[in-house]
Amino acid sequence: MTSHLMKYFPPSELPINDDGSAFHLHLRPEHVADKLILAGDPARVSAIASRFDSRECDVQSREFHTITGSYKGKRITALSHGIGCGGIDIVVNELDALANIDFATRREKPVHRTLTMVRLGTCGGLQPFTPIGTFIASVKSIGFDGLLNYYASESRAELVRAMPSAANDDRISGNYYGNQSGVLDPDLEKAFVEHMNWNPRKGAPYAATACPELIERIAGKDMVRGITIACGGFYGPQGRLLRAPVDDPEQNAKIQTFRYGDLKITNFEMESSALAGLSALLGHKAMTCCMVVANRYSQEMNTNYKNQIDDLITLVLERI
Repeated sequence: MTSHLMKYFPPSELPINDDGSAFHLHLRPEHVADKLILAGDPARVSAIASRFDSRECDVQSREFHTITGSYKGKRITALSHGIGCGGIDIVVNELDALANIDFATRREKPVHRTLTMVRLGTCGGLQPFTPIGTFIASVKSIGFDGLLNYYASESRAELVRAMPSAANDDRISGNYYGNQSGVLDPDLEKAFVEHMNWNPRKGAPYAATACPELIERIAGKDMVRGITIACGGFYGPQGRLLRAPVDDPEQNAKIQTFRYGDLKITNFEMESSALAGLSALLGHKAMTCCMVVANRYSQEMNTNYKNQIDDLITLVLERI
């Protein structure tokens, strides 16, 4: 056994509860199926699991609600992650630990276990062809949250130099921004920064790619495919102007006109970039598919969407 496979994770880095469960999720290794459906809303876990033929466990801790069971012969875990990329950071890291770290010895397992994760959520459409009720598969996700910039990296000095005011801001340096070789899309990042005339004080946006095989299987012919913006908030970061002024009042208009090859930016949500990027970094398959509940282009909103998301739940259960 090599030293890499013997890597040890001390209690301060990998907290494990007295019952042998992961610190936040309160799951033990035997609770986690290879196929997982993730949702922000804990109540949506119950809606997904209501289709299961049988259940093995039902665990709740904070915003994290997990039910593992069987659907038409497939063992599936339904799990909620709450709102935002911070919850995704906890969920993906603890799921990976449950799959690939021996909790008894605190050492990495010699054989990697790959998880398949599909996030099923809601979003705001940004184009006239993404009206309320549209299903969207996030082929690429641009993260405004900065989460992936904290993971081990090569320099992103070129991206920083492309930011319009970076040269005049001595707080910005190439070493501040992280990148993951083979995980992120630096060409998309650069094109987006230039198109948006991006303010570097917001931090560097990063672009993650969902698992192509999973996109093909889940999206099929039923979903619009595009680029998703994963925002660090619901109001200002998504260009909603209430009483607090926003940094760039033209943000959404510029986003709507951005093109990257054949892809347009189709929607806003708050988790897809972290899920795609962190999962790829850890060797897992992941994607996000969402139903549009608001169209920012037409300024329409459906707050009574919960019954209409049943079709998306069924589609993902059948195809995962």
